[in-house]
Amino acid sequence: MLGFAKKCSVRKLLRTIAGLWLCGLLAAVGADTFPLADGTSLTGDIVTFNDVGVIFHTSDDKYTERMPWTKFSQDGLKQLSASNPKIKDLVEPFIEIPESERPPKPEIKVQDVTRLSLPPKQSLMGAMFSSSVGIFVMMLIYVANIYAGFEAAIFRARPIGMGVGVAAVLPIFGPIIVLSLPTVVAPEPVAAESVIESEEQKFNVPGMPVKEEIQIVAASWQSPGAKPEAPAAQVFQRGQFTFNRRFFETKFPGFFGVVRREADKDLVLFVKTMRGEFVVQRIVRIAQDDVHFQIVKNEASCEEMVPFAEIQEIQLRHKDA
Repeated sequence: MLGFAKKCSVRKLLRTIAGLWLCGLLAAVGADTFPLADGTSLTGDIVTFNDVGVIFHTSDDKYTERMPWTKFSQDGLKQLSASNPKIKDLVEPFIEIPESERPPKPEIKVQDVTRLSLPPKQSLMGAMFSSSVGIFVMMLIYVANIYAGFEAAIFRARPIGMGVGVAAVLPIFGPIIVLSLPTVVAPEPVAAESVIESEEQKFNVPGMPVKEEIQIVAASWQSPGAKPEAPAAQVFQRGQFTFNRRFFETKFPGFFGVVRREADKDLVLFVKTMRGEFVVQRIVRIAQDDVHFQIVKNEASCEEMVPFAEIQEIQLRHKDA
């Protein structure tokens, strides 16, 4: 009995080995061969695949690494595409289509477009006056030119009409011509009390009658003790005079001191500016571009800085005027 059992187990083992050998043989016969790009080929069954590549089970019962689609030749890619419909969508981008099988390229049709016509060639001035924008710009330049003549006439103390007229007749060059002219310096007004008449020489000529001295007495209609009339005010206007440091130092030297001289103690300085009028008691200090006045404001003495460019008019009056 023991010998019979041993014989049965040996038979089963031989049958199992024969079956496995037969299966391997059938698998080797049924496996597909795929040509590669380097000229070799790969034989095996497809196990799994994705968009990167495919894994094969070879005939020696081994699994390959994932083979990228780029390692297969064009015939291999076509064979893979035909073996499994799911692989077709993955390998189609790598399959080169022959020139004869490619669809014809669509014809490119160029549509006609409307092009802007270039303006005719002309001079700069002609181009400026050929459009409304150019005419507007030229009018602005002309108005600015006339204003420049106006300012140039004021700066050079010339008649304003002359400056505007020259600028209107000669644009651009007119204001330059007016600026090139020398500044007109008005003669200094002489105060009434500063006029000194030369005293007549008194000597006797033989044979000539002696001239009697004329004595001026008060009129009968003039009340005793009446004060003489105050001298007329001196007016200095912008355009006729250039207001700067030299002007104040030469015209009003008596207003720089803390104590007035006898000849200037009854005089009052009125300064008219863009901000209003100031009654100046004293000139505190003077700079290159402005002057500092001591004025009375809200019943208190204070210092006021006035730029030369803001001064419109200066009046030197007697306090009784």
